[in-house]
Amino acid sequence: MGAKGIAATKQLRHRRKDKRGGNARQPVVFDRGEPGNLADHSDAYLYWLGVRNYSDETIDGRRRTLDLFLGWAYERELIRAEDVTKANLESYMRHLYRYRKPNGKPLAYGTQRERIGGVRDFFRWLCRSDHIPFNPASELEMPRPEKRLPEEPLTISQVETVLGLPDLDDPLGVRDRAIMELFYSCGLRRSELVHLNVTDLNQERRTLQIRQGKGKKDRVLPVGFRALAWLEKYLDEVRPQLTLSLHEHALFLTSYGEAFNPDVLSRQMATYIKKADLGRGGSCHLFRHTCATHMLEGGADIRFIQQLLGHASIETTQIYTEVSITQLQRVHEQTHPAKLK
Repeated sequence: MGAKGIAATKQLRHRRKDKRGGNARQPVVFDRGEPGNLADHSDAYLYWLGVRNYSDETIDGRRRTLDLFLGWAYERELIRAEDVTKANLESYMRHLYRYRKPNGKPLAYGTQRERIGGVRDFFRWLCRSDHIPFNPASELEMPRPEKRLPEEPLTISQVETVLGLPDLDDPLGVRDRAIMELFYSCGLRRSELVHLNVTDLNQERRTLQIRQGKGKKDRVLPVGFRALAWLEKYLDEVRPQLTLSLHEHALFLTSYGEAFNPDVLSRQMATYIKKADLGRGGSCHLFRHTCATHMLEGGADIRFIQQLLGHASIETTQIYTEVSITQLQRVHEQTHPAKLK
């Protein structure tokens, strides 16, 4: 490892912890003085989700959804849960439809459905828990879902271009190469990667244990030879330099000796993809999508891909059959009468 890279790594550790990136949750300003106010009910609802053993990611997503609704409701002096009517909720739906992000673009219909669905579930819970006499969201008509294809995967040559970008004279570059190799080899979600511990990797069996993935489900994944070689290099040469505490068991460490914040990891991967100058963007999920598509085009059965990705339903995995054009091209060439001879 280069001395310059190691020195830079150590110097970064002196930055304040609150300056290390990540998207912190902004507190919601809401009048909690009224009995039966929406904010207190929201806290109780999120606690109930925890009691029901929902994952932390699901609860955080519901919290963000309800925070946005609470902010909207407070601006309209809707403080108590029983004050909210169906007309109010329909007005909130129109608000989401008209809303424009800082870049001027509207919210995707999938995002609108997610936000409305979270609010609808909240009011269903309020009614079932006898906090309100009836559910004003029971007859809300959700925006129609769109059947959209995921982003186009990287080609094999594009993957190699991105993987070749990290500076291997810098220990952090070796770490980043190992991260991208593991993303591409196993099709991990970013949340799964940041929660990996050193003991989750079995180098002898070439397997990776995913503990409490999406839906709190465990699974074991194979690790490709090339990804394993980079992981071994990272563990032998780099991770010992980044370790500040023997109590830190995360597989991948930042320059502060801590596990990655998911948002920071996403920005880091996005930077590499942008630097590759492929004429497109992308981040962690692009490696997952590319892994699945390349395996499908290589002849893998879709049920094995479902197991690899940790999809609960085969319908979720089948989207990759619509993205992969290779098999359709092969059939087209063999059967279309206008083919070249």
